[in-house]
Amino acid sequence: MSSVPPPSPAAPGSTALDPAVAARLKRSADGLLPAIAQQHDTGEVLMLGWMDDEALHRTLTTGRCTYWSRSRQEYWVKGDTSGHVQLVKSVALDCDGDTLLVKVDQTGAACHTGARTCFDEDVLLAG
Repeated sequence: MSSVPPPSPAAPGSTALDPAVAARLKRSADGLLPAIAQQHDTGEVLMLGWMDDEALHRTLTTGRCTYWSRSRQEYWVKGDTSGHVQLVKSVALDCDGDTLLVKVDQTGAACHTGARTCFDEDVLLAG
């Protein structure tokens, strides 16, 4: 099964990602960008998700993080099923145009395992 997101309609009431923003994005071969979610006030790195143009557009216009699920091949809004919502505070594109940093106000766990962050269970090097 291909991991390329299918063409999707724009979010309700929207048109599409701003062409000036879209032109700056350096997507992977499957059309995705990694999106790092970080707690806006503490700097805690919460999770990594994937966004295509549509997911980024929805994130920018709704104020809630929308990601592309590579395993389910569909969009998902963080917190719609778990209640662990990510309210967007800012979105930045890195210097290479290939990674997004989304600063959020996280409610509850960010990780699908129920942990606050996806990066505290398997520390490879500390100190």
